[in-house]
Amino acid sequence: MRVIAAAALALLLVGCASKPNDNQPEAWLKPGVKVALPAPGIDPAFSQQQLLTGTFKGKQQSLLVLLSADRQQLTLAGLSSLGIRLFRVSYDRSGIHTEQSIVLPEMPPASQVLADIMLSHWPVAAWQPRLPQGWTLADHGDRRQLRDDRGTLITEIRYLQRGSQREPVSIQQFAFGYHILIQQLDS
Repeated sequence: MRVIAAAALALLLVGCASKPNDNQPEAWLKPGVKVALPAPGIDPAFSQQQLLTGTFKGKQQSLLVLLSADRQQLTLAGLSSLGIRLFRVSYDRSGIHTEQSIVLPEMPPASQVLADIMLSHWPVAAWQPRLPQGWTLADHGDRRQLRDDRGTLITEIRYLQRGSQREPVSIQQFAFGYHILIQQLDS
């Protein structure tokens, strides 16, 4: 299963805050509900280039991202249209590490961006034990849906099947009100 950087645009849309290293990074699923992220490693390893276009509060922005993951860590770098690195976020056993080359307005915490990436690509089994009681994460054909304990749809990820690979093409986050379209540049 290939991991994508869909949530990386959330960095562009809501805000990248540097946090001290944290051995148990947490992220919000919706206001008032926080969970610990799964372990950072995934197999098989992958590396992707993507163009993310996100909509938040009526504004649309695009960002080029480089995403890579292996058994040890997950790394995401955001680039300007000229190829200048704007930020780099990595998650390994020692926690989340961020580097910001240029201050970007309205960026979410790095853990939120990583949560969207991992929610899109890590196996459901890696998430299920971390979800609050009554919450579900399930695959339904070309969609993955996260629902809260009342059955309310919180996040929906849509996929496109390319050969044996299932690639995310959009993330709709209803609780925080953003939508991300993902275009694979290395396909």
